[in-house]
Amino acid sequence: MQSNNYVILNHMKNTCLFIVIAFSAIICSAQQGNVNIQQDNKITQLLNIYKDINENTNYYRIQVGFGSHQEAQNLKAKVDLDFPDWPTKIDFESPSYRVRIGNFRTLLEGERKLIEVRQKYPSAMLLKPEKTTN
Repeated sequence: MQSNNYVILNHMKNTCLFIVIAFSAIICSAQQGNVNIQQDNKITQLLNIYKDINENTNYYRIQVGFGSHQEAQNLKAKVDLDFPDWPTKIDFESPSYRVRIGNFRTLLEGERKLIEVRQKYPSAMLLKPEKTTN
């Protein structure tokens, strides 16, 4: 008799546990919603001002090399692998394409990075271009 009660109690526990788990799963999977973000127009204006200022700011950059368009593309691909966290850009200055990396705000920062770059590209040089092309 005692063993039969134990089996019944154990069966009831398992059944209750199954019901609780099933009910929780139904409730969790039924949760859906939409997120509606309302942003003040002044934030967009500030972001545009920030972008304009950064586009027109002259940064110190490191010129890694130059050549034909294809040579510049090949060099840029190598530089992107060597320095993946730095912005890389190809600028056209007649008659050649120049591969430049980085946007360094100060001369000191640029000189420190130049030491690092020269380990892979010995002819690299630090410069502050007047205006770069897109």
